Amino acid sequence: MEMRMQLTIDCSDPQRMVTFWAEALGYVPEPPPGGHTTWRAYWASMGVPQAELPAGAGDIPESIIDPAGRGPRVWFQQVPEPKVAKNRWHFDLKVGGGRDVPLDVRTERVKATVERLVTAGATVLRIKDEPDMGLYAAAMHDLEGNEFDVV
Repeated sequence: MEMRMQLTIDCSDPQRMVTFWAEALGYVPEPPPGGHTTWRAYWASMGVPQAELPAGAGDIPESIIDPAGRGPRVWFQQVPEPKVAKNRWHFDLKVGGGRDVPLDVRTERVKATVERLVTAGATVLRIKDEPDMGLYAAAMHDLEGNEFDVV
């Protein structure tokens, strides 16, 4: 039996999260299946009652996919309550290339990614600059305060 994984992230604004995380992960918004013009139209064709769909739900994609087909689908599920505590999980965006890459090269790669994601709306929580340990990384928040690291 084949298993595929989907990561579901609760949020208040799925469209903003799709835009940000597509940029952060190199993913693309997932097009609606079966030739439907929107996800809302697809859900309606499946018999999902309009009363179960919040205003605007499915009008534009609320999920992202890896264009290469390797990574999991990520769905941003709209919920009414805000985030109130630290994540119990987080993304590590491993852009440095690993310990076989010189620290100065890894540092520049991390800095470039951090700059790109700040431009997309993320905020930097702290920089871990520990050359004695061969480490340069950034802890960050996405648009809704979810923690992630760039390493």
